[in-house]
Amino acid sequence: MLINRPRGTNDILPGDVERWHLIEQTAREVCRRFNVAEVRTPIFEHTELFARGVGETTDIVEKEMYTFQDRGERSLTLRPEGTASVVRSFVESKLYAQPQPTKLYYMGPMFRYERPQSGRYRQFHQFGAEVLGVNDPSIDAEVIALAMTFFTELGLTDISLEINSVGSAQSRTAYRDILREHLSPVKEQLCKDCQSRYDRNPMRILDCKNETCKELTQGAPEMLDHLSEEDRTHFQAVCSYLESFGIPFTVNPRMVRGLDYYTQTAFEFIENGSTLSGGGRYNGLVEQLGGPEMPGIGFAVGIERVMIALANQNVELPIAKGIDIFFVALGEAAQKHSVKLLHEMRRAGLIADKDYLGKSMKAQMKAADRLKARQVVILGDDELAQGVANLKDMETGEQTTVALSELIEVVQSKR
Repeated sequence: MLINRPRGTNDILPGDVERWHLIEQTAREVCRRFNVAEVRTPIFEHTELFARGVGETTDIVEKEMYTFQDRGERSLTLRPEGTASVVRSFVESKLYAQPQPTKLYYMGPMFRYERPQSGRYRQFHQFGAEVLGVNDPSIDAEVIALAMTFFTELGLTDISLEINSVGSAQSRTAYRDILREHLSPVKEQLCKDCQSRYDRNPMRILDCKNETCKELTQGAPEMLDHLSEEDRTHFQAVCSYLESFGIPFTVNPRMVRGLDYYTQTAFEFIENGSTLSGGGRYNGLVEQLGGPEMPGIGFAVGIERVMIALANQNVELPIAKGIDIFFVALGEAAQKHSVKLLHEMRRAGLIADKDYLGKSMKAQMKAADRLKARQVVILGDDELAQGVANLKDMETGEQTTVALSELIEVVQSKR
């Protein structure tokens, strides 16, 4: 019986894997420029980390987490996002004791149980960056610039940036009361999720995708009009830095983001109506997870969504294709010796392959062409006895005789 992959997951096959490698390579190179170091955290964590860090009122914690009990009856969860894990590692490893800021990035799979659709899967992959220990608004702009640089380096255009300030904890406390009062007359008309959010986190109502809720919240008070002076000054400085960077943006006062830990700056990158990346500041999260009072800001990019954006914009990634050398061996002795030569070629740093099925010379040459081999070594028993091989340039068709002792050097010179 055929066993299929689980719903909401994908196999990344040869061809696509090379594109993934280039995307990951670009992320690493951009982070190197911004002096951001890589961190790797476990794929599963204690469930409490996400309940406390992401927020018990979020859709992720309430509906989407893959949670299980291990043999020790501990509740564990496959990570649904990366920030909580990175901050947990930052606290547990006492990185806060080092000179700040701490700049970290991560890449890897995340897991959420949600209805699969284009760009949204149950196992998906993210690249993210986090900067901890600094509250300077220039860091907010720098983190946003890092993400934009990543998109630009991949060749993506028509990426729009939307930003907002969701205020500090103090600003939000006052704003929530104002928002509840405004929504009180229509509370019973809101969807069930938003009725639940009304008491626990009314700001999330503004983020609801339900059309009725969107209509009912039109004209609702905006957080930007209820920021503290400190929050307003911070947000204005972030906008000023982005302008100085030449990064265009739109202020979206209804942007809330779906995670409870956000404070002050929040932002999203949009392509063709789809969110490629989202992030923001989370100044209380380190303390909430057991560390000292310390600010932080970060973002995450969905790799699958980047792949869709590249396809939408017809961006061809500069992926190296083909191999350096293909062995066409004819005769038993030549076949055996070609295995040794193949190994020596690979040790010398060449991308090399051969036929293993004993095909005819014509079939082997077709295989070399299919693999886009730049050169082909043709070796028969007679050539082997003479200590030579024929070397064919697949682009020009030129064929020369080369001593086996000089073969690697000649092939390398023609790369």
